Amino acid sequence: MKLPRLATLSFWKCVAAVLILIGVVAAVERYSMGLGATTHLVDTFPWGIWIGIDILVGVGIAAGGFTIAATVYIFNLERFRPILRPTILTAFLGYVLVICGLMADLGRPWAIWHAMIMWNPHSVMFEVAWCVMLYTTVLALEFSPVVLERFKLHRALKAVKAATIPLVILGVVLSTLHQSSLGSLFLIIPSRMHPLWYSNIIPFLFIISCVAAGLSMTIFESFLSSRAFGREIELPLLTDLARVVAVVLALFFTVRIQDLINRDALKYAFDGSYQSWMFLLEITLGVIVPFFLLIIRKVRTSKAGLFYSSTLVLLGFVAHRVNTAVTSMERWPDRTYFPSWQELGITMGLAAAGFAAFALIARYFDVFGEKTHNEEQHAPLRAVAMK
Repeated sequence: MKLPRLATLSFWKCVAAVLILIGVVAAVERYSMGLGATTHLVDTFPWGIWIGIDILVGVGIAAGGFTIAATVYIFNLERFRPILRPTILTAFLGYVLVICGLMADLGRPWAIWHAMIMWNPHSVMFEVAWCVMLYTTVLALEFSPVVLERFKLHRALKAVKAATIPLVILGVVLSTLHQSSLGSLFLIIPSRMHPLWYSNIIPFLFIISCVAAGLSMTIFESFLSSRAFGREIELPLLTDLARVVAVVLALFFTVRIQDLINRDALKYAFDGSYQSWMFLLEITLGVIVPFFLLIIRKVRTSKAGLFYSSTLVLLGFVAHRVNTAVTSMERWPDRTYFPSWQELGITMGLAAAGFAAFALIARYFDVFGEKTHNEEQHAPLRAVAMK
């Protein structure tokens, strides 16, 4: 006897609930006891997984939002419209989770609004703060038609649709600035970072890697949502995205290796140190392996091949960000870092909350555009019938 789909998902619902509960408990301890008592962060090592994963990774995987939006609205490639809404939702939730992670990481989170009135245009952090606020707003507006359709607010829906193109252009500009500015943060600490990760072109590397990660997140999300909601996966569209991912991975690898050669830093990749092993793991499993998988047509056109390849790209992206923010700086203060259970708990809780929020929104709103597509498809028939 075949079990109902809800029953097969109950295990993952329980896992998500447990992780969210652990995250809430960890957050209560963090806010009541402070950073010093609940994290392994110190003055000589102030950046941990909340920067490496919650912020750098969260922002990166949200890059699929501006990429797909620009593809549909600016380049007018309408065949990608079926994956537009879930991609925008993923990006919006990603930025919301980034803000939550930032609130946990800040020593004085109640002062986060200061950037709005206390301007310092010479600070990279100032630019990051404004890009996060503005792009989150843009993503909310880009996703708002889904909400307005649900509550039949047609006048507001018409106004938002009229402003779609300017919003998409603004989103591309803000997201590009934000991705590069996150990389620019590391330009101020050349003496603290390992040569394998410090480079003058970190902002450019961050932009390239986030495009690969954002598109891979779209493939990953499409696979999971098709399983969770019993939908047919958009295989032809995802195959096209996979081709782009392969090209971007090749570009990232070429630029990364050429940069290491130019700086005479490639030798550190084979010196047997902890950093060299982390670099080889990042570049092999996250770039080389998925690239060769994606250039194989049989892999690129299969559901399983796309899923596992996109998963490897995402894991490699996480490794790159964590290595940049954590591994590269472990040697400077001559100490190692491992996150506390509160740091891990908040990070896993935020990730679980993101998956749960996507599932909840997709269940009650037309995230996949199926109702809208059906209405547009049958509109000519209704017009003929009325005549």
